[in-house]
Amino acid sequence: MYLEIVSPEATLFSGEVTSVAVPGVNGEFQMLKDHAPIVSLLKEGLVKIYGNIELDEEVEHKFTKGEKGTTLLKINSGTIEMKDNKVIVLAD
Repeated sequence: MYLEIVSPEATLFSGEVTSVAVPGVNGEFQMLKDHAPIVSLLKEGLVKIYGNIELDEEVEHKFTKGEKGTTLLKINSGTIEMKDNKVIVLAD
């Protein structure tokens, strides 16, 4: 599935991933390929990206490596939309 993470400053990531887990206001949830369409608010926490991804040098410092090959991005809040195997995270 395709993931795009956008902040007010720039597009932080765009590319193919295996799955993504986000800190929803009612708890963390994970989306895989062919997940039902969803729109949700996000709270402070970590966006966990699963898959072998490449980051641009300009934004690489915002991400950290997690366990089991995950890539992590700390956010304060945001919104997520998933539709047709495309996930868009508007992160603050």
